[in-house]
Amino acid sequence: MEKGYKVFNPDFTCRNFKFKVGETYKHNGEIEMCREGFHFCTKAQDCFRYYGFDGRNKIAEVEAVGKILTNDSDSKICTDKIKILRELSWQEVLVVCNSGTNNTGHRNSGDRNSGDRNSGYRNSGDRNSGDRNSGDRNSGDMNSGYMNSGYRNSGVFNTNEPKLRLFNQDSDWYYANWYSSDAFNVLENKFILTMWVYESSMTDEEKTEHPEFYCQEGYLKEYGFMDACKNMKLTKEEKNSFKNLPNFDAAIFKEITGIVIK
Repeated sequence: MEKGYKVFNPDFTCRNFKFKVGETYKHNGEIEMCREGFHFCTKAQDCFRYYGFDGRNKIAEVEAVGKILTNDSDSKICTDKIKILRELSWQEVLVVCNSGTNNTGHRNSGDRNSGDRNSGYRNSGDRNSGDRNSGDRNSGDMNSGYMNSGYRNSGVFNTNEPKLRLFNQDSDWYYANWYSSDAFNVLENKFILTMWVYESSMTDEEKTEHPEFYCQEGYLKEYGFMDACKNMKLTKEEKNSFKNLPNFDAAIFKEITGIVIK
């Protein structure tokens, strides 16, 4: 018998099959990974390779009580008989995934940290504190480099907030100016690197390339950087928002994005 975790839709369904905590279900017929049978993962974090980290979904602890198949690429299990043991709160989900969310390395706390002994949120490197630091031994917020404090510093032993370089030149802008700009708003809304494609919208070719769609009722489509830029399909007004940036250079913008702005 194997225990693990399974994600369900908000109504406790999976592939139009309704489940209930405390019940045991039997699949009739042969089982096949990602095609036939009941599926779950023995590691909670692996579940979110197949489902979005969506707080509306349900997550339960389950147990295979019948025949099982294993997966070479992760901890996914396929079984012909499954028991739904109990529902987990999202707080429990975070705990079983790690101390925080999506952490790697050693002694990390917070969310999405990598490296060693990080705390805070989305830190990488070694011994950082604060939020979203990279590099080594930084404190404060969003610093990179080495031994910096303050906000968004790079280099070594800096304490003040630097101004931005835009289009290979210095500017009078800080990050706050960038984040409040129309150009940033365009990228936030239109630059998309991943998109969920539901099974009903998949082509036959996509179904062949992504057989996991059977388990998760679709697949996560990933775009390369240049394709994501092309897919934005900027309007004239949106292009002007980039032209209005300090030091705008059409050649540099085209080199990075592939988009022509005259």
